[in-house]
Amino acid sequence: MASSRAGGSPSSRRQVAATAAALSGSSRKPVPANLYEAVLKQFTLRGLLVVDHLDRLPDYAARAARWLADGTLRTRETVVTGIEHAPEAFLGARSGANTGKMLVRL
Repeated sequence: MASSRAGGSPSSRRQVAATAAALSGSSRKPVPANLYEAVLKQFTLRGLLVVDHLDRLPDYAARAARWLADGTLRTRETVVTGIEHAPEAFLGARSGANTGKMLVRL
């Protein structure tokens, strides 16, 4: 989990970001490094869920398609070749051995 500095007044807004990987079974619990200072300043932590913004999905999809086409947005993926490697690819994706998507090329 990454966090910006917790300085500022109690009404300040600060970003605290966590990746899905950090929240989904890692043995290390995601906690900002300066959580103590945030508590002392009585910060409020509010979650952000993508599902709260599904009304914006069509606009994002159109923009992302343009960005993918022009190279502004790039994706990373792990590709293994051969159906015989599908079980290892599946297990690797579950254990975090992949970067981005785990794909099996047939």
